[in-house]
Amino acid sequence: MAVYNLYIFNREGQCIFYREWNRTKQSGLSQELEFKQMFGLIIEMKSFVTKMSPTDLKDGFLGFKTNKYKLNYYETPSGIKFVLNTDLNPLGNIRELLHQIYEHVLLPTVIRNVNQNLQEPIKNSAFENKLEDLIRNSLLFKN
Repeated sequence: MAVYNLYIFNREGQCIFYREWNRTKQSGLSQELEFKQMFGLIIEMKSFVTKMSPTDLKDGFLGFKTNKYKLNYYETPSGIKFVLNTDLNPLGNIRELLHQIYEHVLLPTVIRNVNQNLQEPIKNSAFENKLEDLIRNSLLFKN
């Protein structure tokens, strides 16, 4: 499976981290506008899914598929939002991978780091190295 890119948003909607791996097509937008549109899409999809669901949703919005890629979504109880775009054929549990990014990468290297502020983009080499290792060693990553 190919991993294309990852967005991490803080609870205010600011993209605090972005990384590409196998993305071959760019949006044609400035990075700032792309981040705003992605966050807006997530908020609107969450609202739409909640309102239109014929039953109570346990997990709410988890993502969507197109004919070319899958958008995978994970939100922590504290409001940090992860968006991971992949191809359509997952070779593992993507939701579990997103949880691992939060629990084993973001939490110990950024959130528990007194020198890191989640109101600013993440500039932390320990975070970036652990994230890279986790993604590249997962069943989901394919060059």
